Amino acid sequence: MVYLPPPHLASASRPSYGDAYSTILAAHRRSPLTSASSVILLVAPDVDALCAAKMLAELLKQDDVMHRTIPVSGVAELESMKDELVTYNELHTLILVNMGAILDLPSPAWFGELSAHLTVHVIDSTRPQNLASLFGGGDIGDRIVLWDDGEVDTMEPQRKAWEALEYEPEPDSEDDASDFDSEHETQDNASLYESSIGGSPPCKRKSQTPNQHRGKRPKLNNEPSQMSREQRATYQAVIEKHYASGSWYSQSATATIYILATVLERADSDLLWLAILGLTYQYTSSRISRDFYEKYHSIYYDEVSRLNPLPAGVTSNIDTITALGPDDLSIRSTEELRFTLLRHWTLYDAMFHSSYVAGKLGIWKERGRKRLTGLLAKMGFSIPQTQQLHAHMDLDLKHQLRSKLDTIAPEYGLVELTYPSFVRCFGYRAPPLSAADAVEAVSALLDVAGGIRMEVEVEGARHGGEWFGSGRVWEGSKHAINETPESRERGEGVNTNGEGDGENPDGTEERTEVSWWVRNFWAAYDALADIVSLRDALALSMSLHRAIIRQGTSIIDKQDIRTMRSHRVVVLSQGPDLALFAHPGVLSRLALWLIDALRDKLPGTKLARGKKSLPFVLACLNERTETYIVVGVMGSLELGDVTKK
Repeated sequence: MVYLPPPHLASASRPSYGDAYSTILAAHRRSPLTSASSVILLVAPDVDALCAAKMLAELLKQDDVMHRTIPVSGVAELESMKDELVTYNELHTLILVNMGAILDLPSPAWFGELSAHLTVHVIDSTRPQNLASLFGGGDIGDRIVLWDDGEVDTMEPQRKAWEALEYEPEPDSEDDASDFDSEHETQDNASLYESSIGGSPPCKRKSQTPNQHRGKRPKLNNEPSQMSREQRATYQAVIEKHYASGSWYSQSATATIYILATVLERADSDLLWLAILGLTYQYTSSRISRDFYEKYHSIYYDEVSRLNPLPAGVTSNIDTITALGPDDLSIRSTEELRFTLLRHWTLYDAMFHSSYVAGKLGIWKERGRKRLTGLLAKMGFSIPQTQQLHAHMDLDLKHQLRSKLDTIAPEYGLVELTYPSFVRCFGYRAPPLSAADAVEAVSALLDVAGGIRMEVEVEGARHGGEWFGSGRVWEGSKHAINETPESRERGEGVNTNGEGDGENPDGTEERTEVSWWVRNFWAAYDALADIVSLRDALALSMSLHRAIIRQGTSIIDKQDIRTMRSHRVVVLSQGPDLALFAHPGVLSRLALWLIDALRDKLPGTKLARGKKSLPFVLACLNERTETYIVVGVMGSLELGDVTKK
């Protein structure tokens, strides 16, 4: 059993992140077979995991540790990757980023039968965590290292219940009989669990080989020799509640790596910015609550003040943040408006494409669009001014925007228009970029940089209006990956979904084609260190938001939302953007937009203790494969709250 508490909870007997990292370095330097496959990072395709992998790769690079980064899209992909890892004789460290926490990793179904020299580190923000991975002992359990945020210290009831069910004999039976019965019970539970999430059973792992058996937990003197049936049922209820209470998110993977960098005394503005992006992604995608966000924002606020102090005599204006010089890469705090890509779009478009404004004004109806125009007119903004790009707006209008919104917006129900955030300067190479805008750009690259035809607007050619402006096709090919020795070490040339032709008829091996989502992953990964690519991706994000508004408005206008007894469902089977929403990331964005837009329109289910929101299920037809991609999200009744999924 190895789980690492954060540094402030560590002690001499409880190692923390820094000790685990030192162990990775020591294993790498002791290994006689050192290659890029000695340390492998398996990374989930989301913004938090992407930034965490970038941060960890930078730390490993500073220590001259060769490593390989491989994107993994899900549990099925991880299972196939596990079979490939068996062939890597030099592999001694495997790091899972934003995946694996719910899986029974010490079991033979996952990493229990891999080399005894392999250590698996899990840096995952998803919850709940698998109790067998947390509390399982023995040689196998000690090679599974979970980087915890302090939550395990509050799980004493779950630990006690798991250990009792795992090690104690069943009531009214001998040890041998109980082992036999529990083995059959485990097989039944395993089939049910695997059919539900595609993983291994959460507890009761009896299929170990004799030399891997953990043995029984030593009993205390005052502890009875057997559990009663009532006590066993109580323990089973605790375990069932742990897994059935829903999924949620905790400390971001980027926060974990930034804490490691702080312990190693290597924290700098670049790592801090990536950590801020990971936190902002969690908040803007409704993975964490406002209170949880502000907890970590206060920490990063102090770090920004420490690493980016303003020169004497210089004051920061949140309305007009500019670089102080050509090499100014500083990070500054700001109050971010809930308007989509405001600094790069027009004021009208930024408000029109905001899910928060959409929900309060009902912009999918003509009456709602008139209310938006009326709000801007009441603030004193003319139509030509609201159609100007933010960079070209008069300075007086920029300075007055927040004060006028504070005065007039509450009349329209817009009372939570801002949240604390950060902006980073990029010298004279590009205008300052907010954390929310950077997350939008990276998310767009992950979702639609390739694999779909997207039209983006040409800056300066929008005078034709919303429907008649000039545009061009997004050139995803320029972000494509050319297989080079460097890209092969990063894992870009790995065929991860079985596409490609394999071998030629003459028996010679042919280079397999890289999947579109893998190319998108590396395009987004490279954009994190390239402001030009990141800025170009903003146009892609705008096109994505237009498609979401079109589809969301169509769903609401046509009343395609069906309310069932336990959930709401929307099925997309036709439309011009059907191929776009067949991508799971884009479909998830549409689901979140619908939840925000309809939060005040659709009532929750009345319960004895109040109201509860219904799960939202979206299904989209993939015409190419003749299958449906399904996404389920759980919205909250109040903005800033999070409901377990």
